[in-house]
Amino acid sequence: MTFSKNISVSLFVFFLFIGQLCSQLTVDADLRARFEYRHGFNNLFPNDADPAAFVAQRSRLNIGYQEELFKIFLSVQDVSTWGDTRQILPIDGNDSFSLFQAWGQVFLNEQWSLKAGRQVISYDDQRIFGGLDWAMQGRFHDAALLKFSDEGFDMDLGFAFSQEAQVNEGSVFNIQGFFTYKAMQYAYLKKKWQNNSVSFLFLNTGFQKFTGVNEDQPDGVFYRHTTGSYFNFPIEQVNLSGSLYYQFGKANATTDLSAYQLLIEASYKPENTLYGLGLELLSGTDQNGDSKNKSFFPLYGTNHKFNGYMDYFYVGNHANNVGLNDFYGKVVFTTGEKSNLLVKGHYFLSNANLLNDADKYLGTELDIVYTQIISKALKFNLGYSHMFASESMSLVKGGRPNDNTNNWAWAQLIIAPRLLKTDLKQNSNQ
Repeated sequence: MTFSKNISVSLFVFFLFIGQLCSQLTVDADLRARFEYRHGFNNLFPNDADPAAFVAQRSRLNIGYQEELFKIFLSVQDVSTWGDTRQILPIDGNDSFSLFQAWGQVFLNEQWSLKAGRQVISYDDQRIFGGLDWAMQGRFHDAALLKFSDEGFDMDLGFAFSQEAQVNEGSVFNIQGFFTYKAMQYAYLKKKWQNNSVSFLFLNTGFQKFTGVNEDQPDGVFYRHTTGSYFNFPIEQVNLSGSLYYQFGKANATTDLSAYQLLIEASYKPENTLYGLGLELLSGTDQNGDSKNKSFFPLYGTNHKFNGYMDYFYVGNHANNVGLNDFYGKVVFTTGEKSNLLVKGHYFLSNANLLNDADKYLGTELDIVYTQIISKALKFNLGYSHMFASESMSLVKGGRPNDNTNNWAWAQLIIAPRLLKTDLKQNSNQ
């Protein structure tokens, strides 16, 4: 831990020195602290339980360096909860310090480049690929990207292969999890003209397959395929956006997958108030069973920004479940020169059938978020959410009671200044 922190300080000093000699150096800080009160966040609140409250903090340092032929980016961070380490310990006993990003990009010519290393992959509205910046730790991929960009057309070809360690025999990947792929390949294409854009994604993710009585015998790889498109079309004062994706292949080692996602949103901002209406359908599998798995899962997106801020759906949960039909509306009021108030409501229904043909209505969520931008580097947020759950919500949340109060409140301070930026200068040796 101490060694890692010393390395980060040494890198900062080194880049500070060479940045004064040539090329461009940028150094940014990202410090945020968030208080949360949880009484039914992420799941229905059980009987005979006490609410939770805590303060989480992220301390991140970003260093970027660029020359004519390449650029590199390093990001180190500490993610912790206030009080999780005793005050006089010589080291952080919770091992909260980590390398968030470390990538290099080589410019092959004016259109083509190669980017490789630990990096954030984020596209469009972040439904399938997103940086997950709401979570203190964020989301990264260890991957290589071949990138092309020319006159409003962008293309990324991505590749990843994951292993636990450097070994001499075999390539079994024992790290299990719904998101944890052994191999990944994707193609992302985007065309922009005026204020319009359309993109296409084909994503292939491979997961380690195990067989045997105890499912502990490695037996190759099974693949989940995700393909679809995102669009954004402004029409005068109305902005139309949406996406359509289809998943197929294998949901697990033995079950076929056939699932879809559809999102359509229209927003209108005549003056100082924005109005929005939307619908998202994510297919699901009947609780009584089905010959195929029909449950769509948005994989590596920033799922917190969709389907309610209380994270009842698709934030580490609701995989291989009954899906979701989410009807929502929002209003963003301008409350000052640098402040606004978001009020958003969601009406949730299961997409597939519940046990005993129970009512598909799951509940209604109300989200309220106040944002105050104090300066370019300083922002304050205050939020409150309330879930009005139905009896059917219990059927998809492990049988927990639906009649307890389910709410969540939070306050967040973000300080993200640019500490240093030098001008990009040509290297006289090139």
